[in-house]
Amino acid sequence: MTHTQPRQWMAEQFGLGRSLCLILDSQDEREMRQALLKTSPFDYYQRVYSETTVAELADVGPFMFLVDNLRDASINDLLNVPERNWGWLASIRKGELPVLVRHWRDRLLTGMRPHQAIYRFHDNRVLSRAIEHLPEEAYPEYLGPAVSVCYWQGQRWAVVNNPAPAPYPVPDDPLWLHVPLPESQLMDILQANAHRYLLAEHTQAYAHLAEHHDPQMWLGTQLALARAWGWLTPEQLEFLLIQSLKAPGDSLATQWPVMTGESPMEHFERVCQAMKFWQKEGPL
Repeated sequence: MTHTQPRQWMAEQFGLGRSLCLILDSQDEREMRQALLKTSPFDYYQRVYSETTVAELADVGPFMFLVDNLRDASINDLLNVPERNWGWLASIRKGELPVLVRHWRDRLLTGMRPHQAIYRFHDNRVLSRAIEHLPEEAYPEYLGPAVSVCYWQGQRWAVVNNPAPAPYPVPDDPLWLHVPLPESQLMDILQANAHRYLLAEHTQAYAHLAEHHDPQMWLGTQLALARAWGWLTPEQLEFLLIQSLKAPGDSLATQWPVMTGESPMEHFERVCQAMKFWQKEGPL
């Protein structure tokens, strides 16, 4: 890993005959995305989530843009505000934007149904933490066709070169999925995945909730409750979210407090049994 300024890195990559690609968080940078779309030819950008099982989220998912102008005003605006964590930059061989998009589409979903989660590769904090923990020999499978990447790591800009850029199949047990996450980032990812899950699997109930509550604030409250209770397995999170959608006032907090000396698993099993009884699915 080396430290350099992004404009210097961009100029070096251009000088080596490579294409530059902006990986942009479309959801949080919608205004910037629209500005780039107005000036980009059709073949200069792609919606990463299109043509995947999460295609319904393509408009709020990451976009990839080719950058062929070092003086592009939108790019320079982004470089001036790295603390917004808008994404990162990659250099690729000419004509390989579709290859880079396909690489990350193949790595997009983690886990098994119905507990799949989206891997937020477009978040520079996710990329930074993965590179920090991965051995260099794992860079090619992770970065794929990207020749070099430039990203904000929280305090400074960093550059990492891929020792063997090329398309690679996804490993059976990718090392980057074992990278520990900071608590704040973990909760952000949990909230994004919970939103996607409810939007896809419980559309009507979630839409009804949105008539009375801000969905993101409601999700934040439920996940804070899950953390306080120690309910962080996929099964426990799914149960809490679904039952909270059904509960009067959209919350289980006042109905199911933790008993003194009760472990998270004991608490979860007790609440499950109680819910089955009240919903006529089993004995109390």
